[in-house]
Amino acid sequence: MVIFMFLYVYFAQLSALTVFGKVIDELEYPKSSDVLPNTNTDSKIIISGSVDKNVSLDLNSCIYLALGNNPRISSAFDDILASDARIKQVWANYFPTLSWQTGYTRLRQLQLSDALGRNLEFNYYLLGQISLQQMLYDFGVTQNQATIRKLDYENLKKAFEATVNDVIFQTKSSYFTVLYAYENRKVALDAVNKFSLFYKQAKAYYITGKSPKVDVTIAETNLSNAKLRLIQAENSVNIALANLNYAMGLPYLKNYVISERLEYKPLDLSFEDMVKFARESRPELKQAEIKVEQMNQTIKLAKKSYFPTISLEGQYQRGGRTWNSNYGFNIGGYLTFPAVNMMLVKNEIKEAKALYSKELANAKKTQYDIYLELQKAYLKLLEKKNQLPVAKLQQKQANENFNLSFKMYGVGVGAPSEVKDAEVTYENAQLTYYSSIYEYNIAKAELEKAIGRNLCQNEDYISLSK
Repeated sequence: MVIFMFLYVYFAQLSALTVFGKVIDELEYPKSSDVLPNTNTDSKIIISGSVDKNVSLDLNSCIYLALGNNPRISSAFDDILASDARIKQVWANYFPTLSWQTGYTRLRQLQLSDALGRNLEFNYYLLGQISLQQMLYDFGVTQNQATIRKLDYENLKKAFEATVNDVIFQTKSSYFTVLYAYENRKVALDAVNKFSLFYKQAKAYYITGKSPKVDVTIAETNLSNAKLRLIQAENSVNIALANLNYAMGLPYLKNYVISERLEYKPLDLSFEDMVKFARESRPELKQAEIKVEQMNQTIKLAKKSYFPTISLEGQYQRGGRTWNSNYGFNIGGYLTFPAVNMMLVKNEIKEAKALYSKELANAKKTQYDIYLELQKAYLKLLEKKNQLPVAKLQQKQANENFNLSFKMYGVGVGAPSEVKDAEVTYENAQLTYYSSIYEYNIAKAELEKAIGRNLCQNEDYISLSK
């Protein structure tokens, strides 16, 4: 329950500045509806055993399930809770320390026995000894330690955001892979249907004497190959669904259907906008800054290794020759200097300074890595967006070419090899088109991961905007 409350507050804060994609030039790029895959067949993927009482899931539903069930998120959240406890552990230095002791001792003092010429033995009873110690001031040592722990706490919160960001990306990637696997399966099924018609026609022509036996053999071979590809495509769907379940943290989930189709949602934002968003939202950049400040505080702490501690201590005792024969107490204030090894302190400071310089270099490398990640994702997005209209046109042309080849063979003009080549070309054109849409969505997901927020075009899309 605590995790869901934290996630609710987290996303409520992050959804304030939702980023909307700009409208692109329709003359340069087609509308979404113009590049949608063919929807003549059933758009749902049904897992075995889920025909009855199945649940329909879309991308948002899968992300919500991943946020609530992925163990990586739970682990990262527990790290935050543990870090908060570590901060309180440091501040415990300013809380009093209470101890109690009881015991029995039998003494035989060697020096007095030799001096007096006889053995001196006696019993000492301790009914109870209560000690109370309070640290008053340590010249900022505890303060520095608490600051380092607070920075670690902030670092783990950013690590939590990075984990959420990565889990969302993995869920999106797996989800789009499922949609692409379904389109791949649909293409393979369409190829089986077309080669089945080709086989039936070739067989009919052979029976009537219009074509030789070799045409039937070729058509039968093509049909067998198409059926093999269909089996592989169906297995790819099952594997993609298993990966999606794993990404959501629900590996045993079965009773659900996918309600969406692979589609193209145009997005037109400048690279400068992406860099700006990444500076504001990418948690790894914030983590790098926090680590630099942590090492700066470590340097300050190392320089205080020889600082004393001011404390107050009181003690009350009850005991003596019998369990309750006497009592005693003491109270005092102390200025305690630690044992100092100047060689050790000097090199601890030197080490802290070197690690500080290292974190500065790591922070710069993190900036470079994220910038390169942004460039790759953005350029890939542009490539796939430009490729889609061409891929759509190729699909249309390949379909027309296949229909023409099949009709020519039907009237006895075309050759079986021409029909096969036309079908393979059409099949490849379909796969290229669906692959372009799939890779476009993956590139968009990579871009969203790189900037640390979602690029939203409607209110139904989950936003990590800050």
